[in-house]
Amino acid sequence: KDLKLAEFDQIPNVGLYLVADDDVFEEYLEPLDGTQLTSSMISNYVKKHLFESPIKKQYSREQLAYLFFIAISKTVLPLADLKVLVEIQRKTYTTRRAYEYFTEELDNALKYVFGTQETLKKIGRDKTEEKRMLD
Repeated sequence: KDLKLAEFDQIPNVGLYLVADDDVFEEYLEPLDGTQLTSSMISNYVKKHLFESPIKKQYSREQLAYLFFIAISKTVLPLADLKVLVEIQRKTYTTRRAYEYFTEELDNALKYVFGTQETLKKIGRDKTEEKRMLD
């Protein structure tokens, strides 16, 4: 109920190292018991091509957005399915737009589940098949 992810522009874009990333993730993911990201997990996601490799071991805003998505989604989806979703996203939306849809849909679902809104809202105006998958 208390989870509120960073807006895309609030995610640091200064090239963070994994140690600094841990602080960013911990701050936002703390309300989700059991949701964690370790250095070895992040390295594994890079090896599986869920997002681009860091440049000189520094992660960008886009890479951190992917990590927020992965950290939350991996609790309900296997990594193979996450990889398929990321591939669809790359063909359809920018990282910014996909992250915005994800955070809006997550917030929408949490409000509904915890009873602070009575129905699920329709998020976004896109009429694509990929957007309907989020609904």
